[in-house]
Amino acid sequence: MKSLGLAIACVAAFGAFATGAAAAGNAATEAPIHTFIDDFNKGDVAGAATAFLPSVSIIDDVPPHLWVGPKSFATWAADLAKNDQAKGISEEAVAFGAVKREVLSGGAAYVVAAVTYTFKQKGAAMRQPAQMTFALKKTADGWKIAGWSWTAPSPIAAI
Repeated sequence: MKSLGLAIACVAAFGAFATGAAAAGNAATEAPIHTFIDDFNKGDVAGAATAFLPSVSIIDDVPPHLWVGPKSFATWAADLAKNDQAKGISEEAVAFGAVKREVLSGGAAYVVAAVTYTFKQKGAAMRQPAQMTFALKKTADGWKIAGWSWTAPSPIAAI
């Protein structure tokens, strides 16, 4: 019986420690994500690029869907602009929602967050609830995004 009580106490103590460690890392690991989203919303591609490592991997629902390598962020931004122009998309914004999961592993982090993408398509207001998944690496300059993916159903008319 004493063993069970000790085991429960250890699990509770470890759980509190693990939760505290994750909470302490949230602001630092999420900072480049917020930089990316905030600058994207302002249309500041150069500012958004500062949140990334020089070589990044991106998976998005915009063709060609995969970008990898040293110029992948700039190429993704150009492909997004081309796609938006072809489809009549304007007034884009991404609202960052709740972090659903965060895993810190030394100098690496994994973050899953709920987001909502809103825009106008040929004048009609649209929205797309989604999830973004980020892989981050800790550098001498702080945390940087090493890759991200976009997972979402098709956009729907905003109500």
